[in-house]
Amino acid sequence: MKIFKNKFFLFILTLLVIIGGFFYFRYQVYHSHGKNKESTAFKITKGENNTTVSGRLKEEGLISGKVYFYYYMRSQNLLGKILPGDYEFSGRMTIPEIAQMITRERENYIKITFPEGWGSVKMADRLKENNLNGDEFLKLVKEPEKFKERYGFLNDPEIKSLEGYLFPDTYFFVPGSSAEKIIWKMLDNFQDKLDEKIISDIKIQNKSLNEIMTMASIIEMEVRSAEDRGVVSGIFWNRISIGQPLQSCATLAYILGVNKKQYSYEDTRTDSPYNTYINKNLPPGPISNPGLASIKAAVYPQKTAYMFFLSDPETGKTYFAKTAEEHNLNKVNHGL
Repeated sequence: MKIFKNKFFLFILTLLVIIGGFFYFRYQVYHSHGKNKESTAFKITKGENNTTVSGRLKEEGLISGKVYFYYYMRSQNLLGKILPGDYEFSGRMTIPEIAQMITRERENYIKITFPEGWGSVKMADRLKENNLNGDEFLKLVKEPEKFKERYGFLNDPEIKSLEGYLFPDTYFFVPGSSAEKIIWKMLDNFQDKLDEKIISDIKIQNKSLNEIMTMASIIEMEVRSAEDRGVVSGIFWNRISIGQPLQSCATLAYILGVNKKQYSYEDTRTDSPYNTYINKNLPPGPISNPGLASIKAAVYPQKTAYMFFLSDPETGKTYFAKTAEEHNLNKVNHGL
């Protein structure tokens, strides 16, 4: 009897291992990603076969394994159908997405670039220009709860919108892609960019992800260079620590929907929770979708003695000051 129980246990264990292995293999084939988080140029020359292409894709960190790629190509009857050409991939793309791109005529794909600092409205307009559903995209941006099960970082109760988390980058979409799948791609990308160290450092600072992304979104719109962003981040966090309003013109542009070289006193009195001239601390949420440099600046502010800054919208140059007197002198000297 004991021998029978042992054999039965081994049978069940073996069965579970086989089933687990099947589902693991299937996941790797259809849902796995490579390790390369950046967009990568990839050239396929005439005559390259599946083995050569899959090997190079693996070397570039664009797929998780050659065997998974080969299995997918064979199961979909795509062997021998790879088209030569210049492509652009990232490790966030799945094996089926890459396989489809290199076996279909290029005009079947829509390439869209969302610049850093763009808001969801601009993104939706660009989607519409490319015959994709921008209206549904905007609707879903306001419903982050629909994505919380798939993306744990959205469980921050302060997050009321996907604004700020739609990572700006170049994407390739199949014609007719649903708004949900478009957002999945962008949130996948965001999730990849925020590595474990960044997440850990945010927690160590006792800040929420929403606070960091809100700060990053303001920094993105205020200054251009990575070095300036670190300094401005330090200034803003210092202001918050002493209870001083941020006084960010970027938040006025967000509220009013227009960029001005100089805002009037009446502009600074606009009644809005996003107005950082009349409200202390950060706005309720991000005002743009920032790039990685601005996110890192928000997490790792540069400590300086500066408390004021001016940014020239025409040249992109930033002028810093330690006192209000120096700040006012910079305004006069630079016509800002």
